[in-house]
Amino acid sequence: MSTTPYEPQAPALPDEPLPDVPEQRSPAAGPGRDRYFDLLRAIALFRVVFYHLFGWAWLPVIFPSMGVMFALAGNLMARSLGRRPAVEVVRGRMRRLLPPLWLLGAVGVTGMLLQGWGPDAEGRPGWWWLHLGYWILPLSDPPYGEGLHGVSGLIGPEWAEQMAVPLWYIRAYLWFVLLSPLLLKALRALPWPTILSPIALSALLETGWLSVPSWRIDSALVDFGAFGACWLLGMAHQEGILQRLPRYLVPSIAPVIGCVGLWYMLTHGFKPDHDLDDIPFAQSLWSFATVLLLLHLSPSWSQWPRPLRRWDRLIALFNSRAVTIYLWHNLCIVVAQSLWDHLWNVPLLEQNVPWLLESSWPLLAVVWVLTVGCVLCFGWVEDVAAKRKPRLWPNGRRGGRGGAEGGRSGRHR
Repeated sequence: MSTTPYEPQAPALPDEPLPDVPEQRSPAAGPGRDRYFDLLRAIALFRVVFYHLFGWAWLPVIFPSMGVMFALAGNLMARSLGRRPAVEVVRGRMRRLLPPLWLLGAVGVTGMLLQGWGPDAEGRPGWWWLHLGYWILPLSDPPYGEGLHGVSGLIGPEWAEQMAVPLWYIRAYLWFVLLSPLLLKALRALPWPTILSPIALSALLETGWLSVPSWRIDSALVDFGAFGACWLLGMAHQEGILQRLPRYLVPSIAPVIGCVGLWYMLTHGFKPDHDLDDIPFAQSLWSFATVLLLLHLSPSWSQWPRPLRRWDRLIALFNSRAVTIYLWHNLCIVVAQSLWDHLWNVPLLEQNVPWLLESSWPLLAVVWVLTVGCVLCFGWVEDVAAKRKPRLWPNGRRGGRGGAEGGRSGRHR
């Protein structure tokens, strides 16, 4: 897996990363769940897991999950801000986001401390312990242990680093939530300058015309530059700004913007992968173009089209447990890889099917089995955070009815 400031190896920087579920469809469509947004969120989350396991650089190009999840979250945020006071909305989003993080931190930090780690383990002054507060309010990346040994052959030595990988999204999401009341006011006053300003910021950071001495501030600005336009596009869609554009405009300009992003990726990326997630400016352009097209299409599905009905329960589960899946899947990958490596000690398998042991495809099934276990063990926290009755398996069926048909289900992005 490649190291990037966005998704894979080091938290710098969605998605999905992920604390809200659509409460209603778009204003023109009337009340009810928007199944199109549910589908996008489920695809985005599955792609994130797939990417973190296989590490294929072309996956973020095929579907830029983080940009999509930020856009969906921005749409929901604008909808809520249009109905309730800003303080109430921000408090509600934080209430849904933070408890799942606290549970991950309680398990992860306890494990790191038991292995002898401390926030000042690298020779920093004692006040570095105060940085553990970022596990409570993630305004910046919380500290984590590097180079810790594994656990009895069940968890690899890189488990703490991998556990921290998704935390960039939680930090970025929190900042977007806190800034949303101001962003919405700016969007209503100057729509397109506001929408395009994050891309301009990303260009300034990329060219070095803007530099920030603090890495904590720099990482927050990089995230805003890469994905802020997607968040604002989601808000603009909810506000009806995108719908006022001529119908031909988006299909005409979005591919051009996307091609510029791909060109920049190919000419400025790190060979041989040219991973989009390593190049924030290219990421900002490509994600912006893709999200713009997806929101332009944006069919309002109060019910699933017939070919998708068979996936109703699975998509409902993904949306109801998006935060849990996002936060725990990387740790599940580490555990799955450690367990899979033990199969090399079976001579029959090593001698006859080494290709199977080298393949990541069977490992994908193991990862999802472990992720299901995390959903069962930890997913209930999302219900508690949303002030709902805890459920083990929220697949959208309640009392014989599709839970996605009525009521709120809670989650992100």
